[in-house]
Amino acid sequence: MTYISTRGEAASLTFEDVLLAGLARDGGLYVPETWPTLAPATIASFAGRPFAEVAAEVMAPFVGDSIDRATLLAMAREAYGRFGHPAVTPLTQIDRNRWVLELVHGPPLAFKDVARQLLARLMDPALARRGRRATIVGATSGDTGGAAIEAFRSSQRVDVVILFPDGRVSDVQRRMMTTPTEANVHAVAIKGTFDDCQALVKAMFNDHAFRDALSLSGVNSINWARIVAQVTYYFVAAVALGAPHRRVSFAVPTGNFGDILAGWVAKRMGLPIETLVIASNENDILPRAHATGVYEMRGVVETSSPSMDIQISSNFERYLFEASGRDAGFIRGAMGTLAQGGRFELGKCAELFRQEFAAASASEADVADAIRRTKDVSGYLMDPHTACGLVALERSLSQAEAPGIVLATAHPAKFPDAMERIMGQRPELPPRLASLLTDPERFPVIENDLGAVKRFVESAAPPAASAGAL
Repeated sequence: MTYISTRGEAASLTFEDVLLAGLARDGGLYVPETWPTLAPATIASFAGRPFAEVAAEVMAPFVGDSIDRATLLAMAREAYGRFGHPAVTPLTQIDRNRWVLELVHGPPLAFKDVARQLLARLMDPALARRGRRATIVGATSGDTGGAAIEAFRSSQRVDVVILFPDGRVSDVQRRMMTTPTEANVHAVAIKGTFDDCQALVKAMFNDHAFRDALSLSGVNSINWARIVAQVTYYFVAAVALGAPHRRVSFAVPTGNFGDILAGWVAKRMGLPIETLVIASNENDILPRAHATGVYEMRGVVETSSPSMDIQISSNFERYLFEASGRDAGFIRGAMGTLAQGGRFELGKCAELFRQEFAAASASEADVADAIRRTKDVSGYLMDPHTACGLVALERSLSQAEAPGIVLATAHPAKFPDAMERIMGQRPELPPRLASLLTDPERFPVIENDLGAVKRFVESAAPPAASAGAL
């Protein structure tokens, strides 16, 4: 399996190269040169099997010869053995033909850990084979940072620097990044928005001299390995409800388009998904693009679901590359227009985008109502991001259609202030995280300035990190 850039001007890479590189050198994102498919009999065989076994089966075609099947399975077993539920991503029924897929049982209580724990186990051996260290830099709107730091805090070959928007993540999200004491992990508050943080990360990757000197790598959803590791739970959930003999639908809270892209990949591989619903909060750039055919940035509004307070959905580029017939010229033009004017037209991609997805946004009042209503009807307490998913599902699909699965992307205890405003009480953290709110924090606050951020990253990465370009 080889990978190509969405912008068409970077060299093709193997899975291991893509794993370590993150962003392509032409500024694009890597996608498989060809899309693998799974036969219906193979999909049916996933029923009742451990999550790690399904993960190895789903990922194997994308990994190719980079990692043998037995090693991949061992890595998956180690990664998912740390989750707080034996099913790893269990389903809970909340209404007639309505289900929640719980992606919150990893160490930092968020969906990104399903991929991040495995990613950490993939990267250390790859670096060891090359005799190198890597410096991971990433941006987070809340959950990516805690998952990345938790996954790599025991790494022997990776240093991590995570940028988060100062004052725009919840206290629990921040503390998951700022309380670990390991010397190789660093959280940095940036005076700006998530989009500012993400722009800083991309600028560092696009400075090739800086990138090579520090062996930069990425673990947010610009890294293809992150996306493919998330594909597994779509298969697991769908098979539990009767796939491939029964079609299912998914509603996905998404800001960066990464999690729902993983669902699109599962469908591309042969999973019989009826509808993929893009769920947004008041920062509704994706539903607006779906309705109008124009991707247009506006100011970021702070909401009770901060992980979706985003205007630049990086992974949308991967989808547009496919929807345009792999037209790298179109992607370069669209991304250049976005950078210059804050908008671009979907053009020939617009109609297919509407055919392949539904989309809806939820107001703050919608979110609060969905949380209260679900707790009253089923006893299930969902966080604000998951509530956006439920609102979007209800607006897009009737209960008489295929079973609707809402992805629960975060634990409600990660947002105690918002949950207290909505429900009148603060959800409790799991006992294993009881000390989180009292542990000392360490993090600098830095201006939204590329030079200042680069200097911090250089100070955080030890000399061993400059062993060579990845």
